Amino acid sequence: MSIGEFARRSLLSPKALRLYDGLGLLSPARVDELSGYRYYESAQLQQARLIATLRQLGIPLTTVKELLALDPAELAEHVTAFWQGAETRHARQRELVTALVDRITGRNTVMYEVASREMPQRSLLCLKRNVDESGLWGLGKEFVAIIRDHTRDHRLPRMGGRQGAAFCIYWGQVTADSDGPVEWCRPVPDDQAEELAAQFPELTLRVEPAHREAYVDLGPGGQINATQWQLADEALRSWANAQGLDRKQLSLTPEDLGVRITYLATPPITDKSVPDCDFAVPFA
Repeated sequence: MSIGEFARRSLLSPKALRLYDGLGLLSPARVDELSGYRYYESAQLQQARLIATLRQLGIPLTTVKELLALDPAELAEHVTAFWQGAETRHARQRELVTALVDRITGRNTVMYEVASREMPQRSLLCLKRNVDESGLWGLGKEFVAIIRDHTRDHRLPRMGGRQGAAFCIYWGQVTADSDGPVEWCRPVPDDQAEELAAQFPELTLRVEPAHREAYVDLGPGGQINATQWQLADEALRSWANAQGLDRKQLSLTPEDLGVRITYLATPPITDKSVPDCDFAVPFA
């Protein structure tokens, strides 16, 4: 059948069919060599309708191409996982909408409770690099791999509590379109810092001064998402206003003292352990 007839029966536009052909998702059964007209077979309608449905669910085209290569059982599993993730994102966005509406209407609803803590001077082994959103996870995995590979025979001394937990500092804005400096840090005992740094040539040793932090507990999780970031930021700004802190005293933008995410794993630590996360900013 012609591309027009196939478009009508598959509920896809000719423009979409040409796009899917170019991406290798759905190619015509035949292309006329002289006219360039595309022709499709009835057997291709099922594939076309599947692609249309996956796109209606909001699945990106690059992911659709990967899904089409799966068998039915795997495809069903991946679609279910995608939608569960979408529902989680929608729930978080609902919280963000509530916070935004409250701010617009003058209500002071705080989504996270804010606390403060004293952080001592610490020696840190660090990995710092400019990355965009797509590179964040890879940088964290690289840092963990460096620590793991160098401690197969000699365990890296573990310091207790939040003061000894690994953390990630955002020194600049990190978006999908631009990169910013991100630094992963692992506290180590001061009296062993120089010796340990020699075992990790990929990492930089530095000393972080003692300071106070305001923080919110995000609970178990991995990489913080944009909604959590904004809700935590809103909570910290409200807390700062209530404490009478001015803009110069609270580091609510990465360029000042760095917004940091701390990851505290509770022993026994296994490959399936999920750390507790908090969102913290230093203040004077």
